[in-house]
Amino acid sequence: MGESEKKNLTIADVADALGVSKTTVSRAISGKGRIGEQTRMRVMEYIQEHDYQPNVIAKGLAQSKTYNLCVVMPEHYGMSDLTFFQDCLFGIEKISGTVGYDVLLCICNNQDIFSLERIISNRKVDGVILMCSFVKDAQIEYLKEKQVPFVIIGSSDYPDVIQIDHDHRNACKELTGVLLLKGMERIALIGGNETHVVTKSRYGGFADAYKQCGKEIDPSLVYLGLDNPVLIDKTVRELIAQSVEAILCMDDAVANHVLKALREAHVEVPQQVKVASFYNGLLLENHVPAISALSFNAREIGMVACRTMIDVIEEVPVEQRTLLPYEVVLKESTQ
Repeated sequence: MGESEKKNLTIADVADALGVSKTTVSRAISGKGRIGEQTRMRVMEYIQEHDYQPNVIAKGLAQSKTYNLCVVMPEHYGMSDLTFFQDCLFGIEKISGTVGYDVLLCICNNQDIFSLERIISNRKVDGVILMCSFVKDAQIEYLKEKQVPFVIIGSSDYPDVIQIDHDHRNACKELTGVLLLKGMERIALIGGNETHVVTKSRYGGFADAYKQCGKEIDPSLVYLGLDNPVLIDKTVRELIAQSVEAILCMDDAVANHVLKALREAHVEVPQQVKVASFYNGLLLENHVPAISALSFNAREIGMVACRTMIDVIEEVPVEQRTLLPYEVVLKESTQ
């Protein structure tokens, strides 16, 4: 048989050559379904002899798989989040490509998951990776109801959910502890969307540090749910009036707005107010002075999430919760 014939060989060709049905060939390839051992051996010997390579579609039909993964991004996110999601996707694609899976990108918000529902109802994917988790999560509830395999990049209080996350709580505890051990008494916290689980985790770490140091949080210095520059600017002016010693920011977008507001108020960092971020991103990369922040590897978390999703699909046992490491990077802004 010529080289071009080998490349074009199909299940139908194998079935015709051996005088069996296409279903029999599919069962021999997949190892599933009732088929005699002698017939299975005939099919496999023919395939090996003629260098038959089943394409992904044929293999998928034989194994009842699509060889597609759905990756769900939130509809609403800040510009700083885009870099994180891009790096996660690079990590997912790097792993999925090596095992013959393609990625379908789906965009949802937590109130409207129609795009995800359509993909699942049309049986287009073998599993789902959620790139954002919510305290009350319609995506998780739907996927559990439909018994679709999925993992989340993040954490969740829902039972029996496979989670791949960075250790945000301990990271935020460590960075907050650094400021407390410097003897600071008036530390403000400015945070983002309270419907996101990561906000809850970061606040938990902040609170843990206070508890470990035997100190009480001043609730008048904690501002959560601030997701626009106008509110952040107003809050910074209030904090300046209250003579805070440091401002901890939930992420780099908040930190960027805080630094801008301090600059406009002619408040020097770190001489008058120290600033640190619970997430280090591109928005802080070239800031002067350099900003103390927590560093996480977004590409790594995407790779681990994809490996885990493939294992779940292949029915390989996985850990329910995987926490990836972090780095506390101390720079001039907290000196």
